[in-house]
Order: sequence, then C-alpha cells, then structure tokens
Amino acid sequence: MNVNIQRSEDRGHAEHGWLHSRFSFSFADYYNPGKMGFGALRVLNDDIIEPSEGFGTHPHSNMEIITIMLKGVLGHKDSTGNAKTLKEDEIQVMSAGSGIQHSEYNNSKTESLNLLQIWIFTKERNIRPRYDQRYFSPQERKNKLQTVVSGKDIPGALYIHQDAYLSLGDFEKGTSFSYRIEEPENRGVYLFVIDGSVSFNGEYLFKRDAAEISGLKEINIHADENSRILLIDIPL
Repeated sequence: MNVNIQRSEDRGHAEHGWLHSRFSFSFADYYNPGKMGFGALRVLNDDIIEPSEGFGTHPHSNMEIITIMLKGVLGHKDSTGNAKTLKEDEIQVMSAGSGIQHSEYNNSKTESLNLLQIWIFTKERNIRPRYDQRYFSPQERKNKLQTVVSGKDIPGALYIHQDAYLSLGDFEKGTSFSYRIEEPENRGVYLFVIDGSVSFNGEYLFKRDAAEISGLKEINIHADENSRILLIDIPL
C-alpha cells in the first residue's frame, strides 16, 4: 500500500485580487517537481472568483476538463457555440480534444463563487471537442457515493474520454463505507475532502486535505464529522 497525504496548507497558491487559487498539483507559476499529477489526473484547482470577474478567452487541447460548482453561478462560453451557466450542484465536462477556446466568469455582481476544476489526460488525442453539463441531486449522494463522471456509459454520469470515475459523497458523522479498487496494480484513488473530516486505514484527513492511494484493493472510509468528499478513481 502506498498513501501520500497532502495537507490543505501545503497546496500551491496564487492570489490575484480577483482570483484566489489553491493548487493540488503544479500549475501556472506554482511548480513542485513532486506534484506533477497522479496517474492520468493532472490538475485539481480550488478557485474562488470575485464578483463579475473571471478568465478571458483562452485555449485548451487534449484534456478532459471537469468543473464542479460548490458555490455561486459561473458563466461559460466556448468556440463550439456553447453559452451556459453553471450553478451549485452542477458539473460541467469539456473535452478539449483537438482544440477549443473558452471563457469563464462569475455571473454575480455581489457574491464570490467557488469551484473545483479538474484536468484529466485523454486516452485518445485530437478527438472532436465536446461539452456537457448536468445537475446532480444531493439526495442521491446522502451517505453514499454518487458517480458523476465516468469513462464508461453509466446512467446519469457525464462521459469523459478516459477510464476514470469521479464520485461525490455527503456522509453524516459516524457513517462508514468501503470502496473497492479494481486492478489495484494499475489504478489508484485520489481522495479529496471538500468539507468535514474523514479517516481511513489509520490516516486522518480534514477539510481540503487529500490522499493519493495506490496498491490497495479496498479503502474503508469513516466520516468523523459531517463530510463531503470527492473520490477520483484513475489509471496510474
């Protein structure tokens, strides 16, 4: 078993006045040679965007980009003609593929927003760009995992071009559950605590802590307080 714990305060960070970012892996001006990704998972950014601010039009390619809204309303426009808004409990998938340009802005003039943006390497290069988004009811993840993104055709989940699974779970204090990793020699789990605190296999994670877990067939997770987690099952 290999477990690498990353504490919230040890993440990279950037402060731009309008943007407050925390980086789980090397990104932009933050470079840590020991944090270049975890398998096919390349980026997990925890962003707070101030009112009416955002990212102007910029390009991406050959990456599956997943945005999980935690608070607020995000405005999205891209070069394929999509003009969408993304609200709390909605998730967006953008397959950049052969190339796409997009912009993202906080639609509120008074309230900041908070989102997680995740980049995963594609299993095929230069695919046709595509966009999708969906609302995921919190009731469907109460004391259980809710698969929200998948590289397989799972009913209700958003599709990406990679054999990865992203799941959210809202667990009440005292709740326990097990997660089985298929092919543990080739796959790992990135466990990110959005809120609360959890423990597993003698390790303790608190709000915005994360763990890279590999070489383990099963993870037994206990909610030490009311907690929300993101679990990413990823090829190594």
